[in-house]
Amino acid sequence: MKSCAAHFFACTIFFVSLVSSACASDGANAKLAAWKDKIEIKGKNVEIKVDKKVDAIRSAGETFSKAFEDIPPEDEYYIGRSVAANILTNYKIYSNVQLERYLNSICQTLVLNSEGQEPYKGFHVVILDSDEVNAFATSGGHILVTRGLIGCTSNEDSLAAVIAHEIGHIKLKHGLKAIKNSRFMDASHDMAVAITQNPDKKQADVMDGMVDDVMSQMVNSGYSQKQEFEADSYAVNLMYASGYAPSAIITMLELIDKNQKGSGLGMYKTHPSPKSRITNVKASMGKNQSAIKVSNARTNRYNDVMKAYAGK
Repeated sequence: MKSCAAHFFACTIFFVSLVSSACASDGANAKLAAWKDKIEIKGKNVEIKVDKKVDAIRSAGETFSKAFEDIPPEDEYYIGRSVAANILTNYKIYSNVQLERYLNSICQTLVLNSEGQEPYKGFHVVILDSDEVNAFATSGGHILVTRGLIGCTSNEDSLAAVIAHEIGHIKLKHGLKAIKNSRFMDASHDMAVAITQNPDKKQADVMDGMVDDVMSQMVNSGYSQKQEFEADSYAVNLMYASGYAPSAIITMLELIDKNQKGSGLGMYKTHPSPKSRITNVKASMGKNQSAIKVSNARTNRYNDVMKAYAGK
């Protein structure tokens, strides 16, 4: 679970990184000098003193946007940790060592065959104690899967499909893009205005409220339809490269459609319809990818783990 101090510290690193990256851009120093007077870091408390030239912040929008695209892996991790902390305020972690190890072993198999930059501290899969059919992925490499979604799988390949899809979101940097495209520019501007209008108000309060709002919107609204389709297409190629049957993605989506159709919850709230995703997956699969079959050995391993899981 998150603490206010840990959450704020992570968010602070994120913001300071943006300022630092922005200053490295052409013309950034001139734009930011008008308002970035001094940053004082004392332990986990940060105060940013600014003057009242809010127009300079507006004019720096493009510089901030470019800086946001160039966030280093360490800061991606801190942003992702804040997202995970927000998620865990609404969901409890389900403790089952055998099942968690199994999910992480599948994840590592997929990661070994994946393309794209690795998260700062690698990938980690956690089970959420909820019957809701849903999963989340953060830029920090955190993959959070509900018990309800695990229950929609029928073999190891369909379980791998769930994890491959979430790896796709992370590798394609959808979490960072979702924040940038939704509220980042407005939120950073709002923060500056709030500070200049309330000089005695601690920057920590403004920053914490801004980040909570951004993270909440991303979690509640989910990724765009285009990004969901991109993650599915990425999962098709990743599963094929890892020896899993990409067709298991279709099986998994059919089970999701059957189990939560019309519920308006979980993936039905934050994802495109399973039918539209199935259409996209079929269009993404080549003949060789379609020909891979689910192996009996993997299915037997899955059944053994699920049997033990059901007995808990």
